This record gives sequence, structure tokens and C-alpha cells, in this order.
Amino acid sequence: MALMMGMVLTLSSCSEEVKNPAGETVYAPVRVQVDEFSVSMEDFPRTRAVQTLDEYGYVGAITLAFYDANGTEVVKTTQLKSDPSQYTTYGQFAFTLPVGSYTLVAVGYGFNDGDAFSLTSPTAAAFTSAFARETFCATQSVTVTSAAPLDLSITLNRMNSYVAVLSTDQCPAGAVKVSTTFGAGSKAFSPTTGLATDDLGFSVSNSLSASAGKTININNCVFLSADEQEMDVTLQVMDGEDNVLVSKVVQDVPLKRNRVTILKGALFTPSSPSNASFTVETGRIPSVTVNF
Repeated sequence: MALMMGMVLTLSSCSEEVKNPAGETVYAPVRVQVDEFSVSMEDFPRTRAVQTLDEYGYVGAITLAFYDANGTEVVKTTQLKSDPSQYTTYGQFAFTLPVGSYTLVAVGYGFNDGDAFSLTSPTAAAFTSAFARETFCATQSVTVTSAAPLDLSITLNRMNSYVAVLSTDQCPAGAVKVSTTFGAGSKAFSPTTGLATDDLGFSVSNSLSASAGKTININNCVFLSADEQEMDVTLQVMDGEDNVLVSKVVQDVPLKRNRVTILKGALFTPSSPSNASFTVETGRIPSVTVNF
């Protein structure tokens, strides 16, 4: 079962009519409460079956929006878990909506300093900064017909795939970063389908600061154009002037949404007959290995 985030919404209003005596639109106060996560231990290890939003620390931001029947954004707001002013209200939303029909879009995602995330419609969202992050999302139709309280629930599923790179050799002192290039997939996705909105691939660079003399483990997220997809992944070890020290291509890497694929091998050692391939593991429990 996929990792899911439960969200309970309460819509209420003290107004009794759609129009007031002056013929003006009546707005209904809307309250949204993000409650808890239900975690599948088969997909990702070391997690309990149910966690609260505070206990599952990898969702650093929540963006919630309503779009009208024409696809026009009516309201959108983002909460950051790191914001001290939202510490006690993180996961709780309050705003007003006029009576009508809407599409609710809810996205919870990892968020670090310097990250930039954009939500522009129920079918268009993207990480516009360097990295894609762990992402949970869903859309749902909502109709506000009167001032009567309306209780709704929505389940957010993890939409990204993970690629982890584990070196079996030690990082040399001159290695400064690892560039990972995905031959397909994207940092942009549709919240409605959870699938990538393009299949052009992209590159990300992970710093190797303080890694000299150690094996490394780096993790990156990617959105797929299908629930399961194969693609080439290129790994390049670079020095401080962006010179490529070692380059390896892992071909036909199998990826799956809501799963981890682990690339394991001698990352810092030039390829030879004895270390020509990586081991690829799809998922963490159970695992399947691909060598590089």
C-alpha cells in the first residue's frame, strides 16, 4: 500500500443565503485540517504504520489550492513547517470560498532552503529549483452549496520515485560533487495523475563536502511519465572546476512510482572488467540489485 496522507476538511458558514439582500455573493469560511500519514512498511523501511504530520518530518511544506469550474485559481496558500509563526497551526488552513463547484488540489512535499515549488493548475506543478523533492498529492471535486457544514476527506499518495546511489569505494579528496543525469522523467508533474508532464530528463548535482575517505549515499527524486519506467542514468564525479573525474552510465534502470531504486557500485573508480557495472536494487523491502 502506498504511503498516504489523510486530510480532513470542514467547510462551514454562518450565512444562510447564496446572495445577501444587496445581491452580493455570499462567502463561506473554509477550514482544512491535515491530520496524519498512513505508511506502508513494504515501500519504505523504518517507518511506523501511522504517523502524525509532526512525526513524519519529511513534509516541509503544504500547498493547498481551489480552482473553479473554469480552471481559474480561486485561492491558494502554502505553509512551511520551518516557519515559527506556523509551528502550532501547521496543517491547518482557513480561508473563504463563495458557493460553487471547485477542484481541490493538495500537495505536501519536502522543502529545504533555496527550494522553489510552483502549482499553477490541477494538472501542472513543478519544482523549479535544483532538486525535485518527496511529494504527496491528490485532487478532488468539492461543491459548496450552502452555509451548512461540509466534511470531506482526501488521501494524498506519494508520487515520486527515488534513486539512491551507494558507493562501494571511498571518495577521493579531489572529488567535489556527483552529477546525476536522468535520461527521462521530470521535475514537473500533474497533481491529478501524479505523472511527469514532460519526459525530457534533467540533471542534479550533490555535494561531496566532508565525504573524502568515506563511502557515500546520495538520494534524488524524479517524476515518471508512467507508473513504471526504464531510463538511463549517468553518474559523473567532478572536481572543484567541474572537470569530470569519472563518468558511468547505468542503462535501462527500472524505476517505479513510490519505490526506491538503489544504484550500488564503485562510483569513484574508473570502469574496468572487474567493476564495469552497478548493482540496482528496486525498492528497499524487498530489494532487487543492479551493479554498475
